[in-house]
Amino acid sequence: MSASDVKQSAGMATPAIEQLVAAVPKGLLIGDDELEASDGATFDVLDPATGAKLTSVASASAEDGVRAVDAAQAAAADWAATAPRQRGEILRRAFELMIERKDDLAALITAEMGKVLADSAGEVTYAAEFFRWYSEEAVRIPGDLRTAPAGTNRFVVGHRPIGISVLVTPWNFPAAMATRKIGPAVAAGCTMILKPASDTPLTALAMAKILREAGLPAGVLNVVPSRRSGPVVDRMLHDNRVRKLSFTGSTEVGVGLLRAAADNVISTSMELGGNAPFIVFEDADLDAAVDGAMIAKMRNGGEACTAANRFIVQESVAEEFGSRLTERMRSLRIGPGLEPGNELGPVINIRARTDIGELVDGAVKDGAKVLTGGEVPSGDGYFYPATVLADVPPSATILGSEIFGPVAPIVTFETESEAIRLANATTMGLASYLYTRDLARGLRVSEQIQSGMVGLNRGLVSDPAAPFGGMKQSGLGREGGSEGILEYLETQYVATDW
Repeated sequence: MSASDVKQSAGMATPAIEQLVAAVPKGLLIGDDELEASDGATFDVLDPATGAKLTSVASASAEDGVRAVDAAQAAAADWAATAPRQRGEILRRAFELMIERKDDLAALITAEMGKVLADSAGEVTYAAEFFRWYSEEAVRIPGDLRTAPAGTNRFVVGHRPIGISVLVTPWNFPAAMATRKIGPAVAAGCTMILKPASDTPLTALAMAKILREAGLPAGVLNVVPSRRSGPVVDRMLHDNRVRKLSFTGSTEVGVGLLRAAADNVISTSMELGGNAPFIVFEDADLDAAVDGAMIAKMRNGGEACTAANRFIVQESVAEEFGSRLTERMRSLRIGPGLEPGNELGPVINIRARTDIGELVDGAVKDGAKVLTGGEVPSGDGYFYPATVLADVPPSATILGSEIFGPVAPIVTFETESEAIRLANATTMGLASYLYTRDLARGLRVSEQIQSGMVGLNRGLVSDPAAPFGGMKQSGLGREGGSEGILEYLETQYVATDW
C-alpha cells in the first residue's frame, strides 16, 4: 500500500457512535452533580480520523477545581472509614460493568483517540483488570507488630489513606491510565479529582458514570475536564487539603508539576516520558523478534510511553531484521479505527503528525534510509504511515526523541557492551526490550539496562499485577502490583508497651 492510500469511511460519525457519545456526561462531575463550568466555558472533542467534531464538554476553570476539592473533602472522612471489603466490592462491580460494556467502551475510545478497535478492546480489558486487581488488594493493606531492638516496647505499624488525590491522565490510554490511578486510590480509601486529557475526556466521563453505577459514593471521584489544565491543576496543588498528585504525561510537564507540588510538600507519583530501546542480538529468533517488535512498536499505533523507540540491532542480522520488519509494517492497513479491517489508525492530532514528520525528515537528512513509509498520506484525518528507517546514525536527533508514532529507526551495534551503551544513552528509563536465545546474556544485559521494566524475549511488559514505572527522568513511584496501593497510603506507627 502506498502512503497516500488511506482507507476511510464516508461521512460523519456513525449513528452508533453518536448514541454512545450522547450517553456520556458532558459536564463537570463534582459531588453528586453534573455541572457547567463556572464561567460556562466548553471545548470541542474531535475525531482524529476525520477532524470532525464529536461533541463539546464543559471546560473547568481554576475555581471549578476548588469546587471539586470541596466535594472530595466533604466525602473524605466517611470514605476513609468505609470497610476495605466494601471498597473492594465496588471495584469488583465496576470491573464487571466494564467487561459487560467492552464493545461500547472500545468504540468510544476509538472515536475520540483514533486507535483501531482491536487496540481499544485490548485497552478496555487491561483497564478493567486494574479494578479487579485492586478489589483484591483493598483487603490486603499491610500492617505489622514489631518489637523494639532493646526490648523496651512494641511498634504497631499501620497505614491510612493519604488523603485527597489529584489524578492527571494522558490521552493515549484514556481508560487504562484512569483505572490504574483510580483503582488503588479507591482501594486505599482516598477521595479524588480526575483531570483527564482534553483530547480524550469522554472515556473518563464514561468511566466515572460506571463507578457511580457500581456504588461509589458521591464526591469520592470528581472529574473536571478542561482546556485550561495548567491553571486548574496548579490551583488544586496549592490547596492545603490536597495531599497527593499522580501524573502520567511528558517529562517536561511533570517537572513543572513537581515544582508546584513542592510548595505544599505534596506526595507525587510521576509516570513520564520514555525512549525504549529494542535490542536484537545476532543469536535471536528473528521471527520472534519481529513479532515482538510489532507489539512493542505498533501497539496503540506507537503512541505509548512504553513503545519501542530505538531498534538497536547487531550488525550481522540488521539487514535481515530490517527487511522482515519492513514487510510487516508495509502490510498494515491504515485508516479510521472504527472501520473493520484497519490496523493503523490516525495519530491524536495535527500537531503530533507534524512532529513525527519532522523527526523522520530530520533522520533522513542525518543519513537514514527510508525502507517504507515516511510520507504523509492524502485525505482527511491525522494519519501517518508505518515507517521503517535503516542506517540511522547514533547521533541522529530521532534517537534522542520520544517519537510517539508508528516509526521504527534502526541503528546497529557490534558488541554487547556497545548495545548496552547505546540503550542507556538517554535521560529516560521507562521500558526496554531485548531478544536473544542466550538466557544468561539476556539476564546479564537486563541488569545493566537503566530502565524500570525490561521485556526479555517479550514485546509487552504492562500487567496490572506488576509494578509499572521508570528510572531516571521517566518518573517517580510505581503503579500497579502490590506496590501501587502504597502510593495512596501514609505509614504510621504507634509505640506502646504492655
